[in-house]
Amino acid sequence: MNGSFKERLGRGERLIGIWSGLADAYCAEVCAGCGMDWILIDGEHGPNDLRAILAQLQALSGQPIEPVVRPPVDRPWILKQLLDIGARSLLIPMVETASQARDIVRATRYPRQGIRGVAGAVRAGRFGIDREYLHRANDRICLLLQVESRQGLDNLDEILRVEGVDGVFVGPADLAADLGHLGEPGHPEVRTTIDSAIRKIVAAGKAAGILVFDRDLAHHYLSLGAGFVAVGSDVGVLVQGVSGLAREFHGARREER
Repeated sequence: MNGSFKERLGRGERLIGIWSGLADAYCAEVCAGCGMDWILIDGEHGPNDLRAILAQLQALSGQPIEPVVRPPVDRPWILKQLLDIGARSLLIPMVETASQARDIVRATRYPRQGIRGVAGAVRAGRFGIDREYLHRANDRICLLLQVESRQGLDNLDEILRVEGVDGVFVGPADLAADLGHLGEPGHPEVRTTIDSAIRKIVAAGKAAGILVFDRDLAHHYLSLGAGFVAVGSDVGVLVQGVSGLAREFHGARREER
């Protein structure tokens, strides 16, 4: 792996990821060795509090995979805590305006570029052992913003012009709901809207991302230039695997009768 996750995104590499919603360090560690480029630790829809996220970051330390942490909201105090415990790449949900995007950038940077509080003995700086951390942290944060509403798409051009934003992730489930197609992220109108958004993000020189479970659709978004694409989830893999076993062996048992 040549370069950091942030650097690889900036070079336009295709980085394939998995969504982690089980909120378990052991499971995250299993996923880390399976060849994915990044893993999303979900604090918005997964039962992850600060200590659960910390445990997963510790389990993933030194592994050839980038932990991307999604907080439940964009509040500065939450972002500060996540950065202090060692999160380096963040995916912020429900970003709808350029003003909100600028506030998020400032919340993830130390002064004078931002408002992030300074503490010397945090895990991100190896508890004070890394004396250069404070001076390098601003440039090493990878900030990804999630646009998943009509308002966000209406303001996408302005959001893309905000300095300090490394990429924009299109949220298909919430976008589908806001477009009137709840539970139908594959609806033609949703797909057309997502296609347009990805093209716009790529044209602006930012990394475009999405979560998609349909493999053909995943390849389609990659062909449009999407750079960080999640193609499954730990929950989904577990459900599919166990359900498949149940169908196979329940069926065999019925045939034996």
